[in-house]
Amino acid sequence: MHTEAEIARASAAWIWFPRDSEHERSALQLVRYPARFGGGVRGSQIASELDAAAVLDHAIARTRAWGEERLVVWTNAADNPDLEDELRRRGAVHDDTLTVFARPVPGDPIAVPEGRAAQVVQTLQDVRDVDVVNVAVWDQAPLDEGGLRTEFAEVAADAAAGTGARVLARIDGSPASTGGCTIVDGFVRLWGAATMPRFRGRGAYRAVLAERLRVGAERGARTALVKGRVETSAPILARCGFTAYGEDRSYVLAV
Repeated sequence: MHTEAEIARASAAWIWFPRDSEHERSALQLVRYPARFGGGVRGSQIASELDAAAVLDHAIARTRAWGEERLVVWTNAADNPDLEDELRRRGAVHDDTLTVFARPVPGDPIAVPEGRAAQVVQTLQDVRDVDVVNVAVWDQAPLDEGGLRTEFAEVAADAAAGTGARVLARIDGSPASTGGCTIVDGFVRLWGAATMPRFRGRGAYRAVLAERLRVGAERGARTALVKGRVETSAPILARCGFTAYGEDRSYVLAV
């Protein structure tokens, strides 16, 4: 397993650029999200010699220049400077907290209830079912036919390259839970886990988690890295052998 310092660096380096997003790297990483994901701008990975006020001024100006009205800033212990006090001073609202977790791969088996299993996404129908879960859980717009085929091509390319996978669990034939994983520098990053509300508490999330750890081990990962919401997945991850290594916090600012 990686060291605590390596885990902290890997967590701070982790960022997502949605398809069709725009991004800029300066005093911090800014990403303009497409309308399908609710739009707005996400800021993270703060690294600058400027003070907190100047960094935030820049982020606000860029958000406005993009024509957006909502700036979400993710903070963590690696930031320089720390923006949290300045965000609160300007009226930003603390919106979310993620616990950074890691555990060895493969490590102890995940206890999955009998009759529950997940599979790697391999077909266009699998992608359709993943989208059903994501739309319901993340309140995002559904993919059209072209978007589904583009998504399927990306899934197939990741699988062929051995760099990642999507996983899907069904209950009684209905899509119940999904999640993705990406292999980076010996880590398997676990992301995008979502479970349909009516299927929560029935083992689908654990099945998706176990399958992603299997994929990570198969592709040479030594450490699983995941960021779990304090109110939802964090308690499950702690019970599944993950150790906490800090927190990421988000603040929302109307600009």
